[in-house]
Amino acid sequence: MLTELAGTWWAWVVLGFALGVLEILAPGYIFLGFAIGAVLTGIVVAVGVPAGLPALLVVFAVASLVAWLILRRTMGVRQGQVKIWDRDINDNP
Repeated sequence: MLTELAGTWWAWVVLGFALGVLEILAPGYIFLGFAIGAVLTGIVVAVGVPAGLPALLVVFAVASLVAWLILRRTMGVRQGQVKIWDRDINDNP
């Protein structure tokens, strides 16, 4: 059953959209890489590349990692965004 479900392209796309919604609820560009990886895996399955579940999981992992690295590079921490605390919250004003 799991192998048949892994071979259907729409299951990967639905997983990608669900992870995209999760990214909206918990922002931080964590789930967005996984969402892009799932959608790309769905595209690979829809194109007709014959692959079993282990190969699709590898495609998903690699695509998610590459997407996360690109997102981190383009939308990650910018230079000069470091907050330096110069007083303690418990100090009296």
